[in-house]
Amino acid sequence: MKVIVNGEPRELPEGASVAEVVASVTAAATGVAAALNDEVVRRSAWEATPLKDADRVEVLTAVQGG
Repeated sequence: MKVIVNGEPRELPEGASVAEVVASVTAAATGVAAALNDEVVRRSAWEATPLKDADRVEVLTAVQGG
């Protein structure tokens, strides 16, 4: 299936979850947020939230700076 991850099309296997997409984008253990079709997905629900064809996922990582 095709999904859009951070604005880029990506081919994923059927049944892929938000957690799998997050893991493919960043290895950060904290400071990460995910949104599915413009709705924030709680971290506790990442594993249980399956993706469908044409879904849009945004993965954001907090960075420190000044």
